[in-house]
Amino acid sequence: MNIYTIGFTKKSAEEFFTLLKKNNVSIVYDIRLNNSNQLAGFSKGKDLKYFLKVINNMEYSHENIFAPTKEILDSYKKKKITWEEYEKLYKDLLDKRNIYKYIKEKELIKEGICFLCSEQMPTNCHRKLLAEYIKGKYDLDIYHL
Repeated sequence: MNIYTIGFTKKSAEEFFTLLKKNNVSIVYDIRLNNSNQLAGFSKGKDLKYFLKVINNMEYSHENIFAPTKEILDSYKKKKITWEEYEKLYKDLLDKRNIYKYIKEKELIKEGICFLCSEQMPTNCHRKLLAEYIKGKYDLDIYHL
């Protein structure tokens, strides 16, 4: 099974929606802590849900349970902690939130899912950490769009 991740920063709407369609994404799980104050107009939660449905016939869900806490995110952004510390805190948070149980109960893992965040590249983004965390329990391949 394949799962995908995508960031919208520095992507035009055309590029963003084309990447999702080309990779047969069926549902986008928005894992941002806040999905309403982003600069890219098409990525605001309500607008994104509409565009995904109309343009690509895809579903949208804001899954805040996968987002880091404000404290963890702010500490990293303000350089109070390193990426390695952020990574550990985020993974500990996923454990604490019992993510595997949540995923199973909600039946979230299926072909064509994509985790969305704002970061352009997955390198230092929690969407990569989440995908790798899930891969630890499920047999799947991860593709970063």
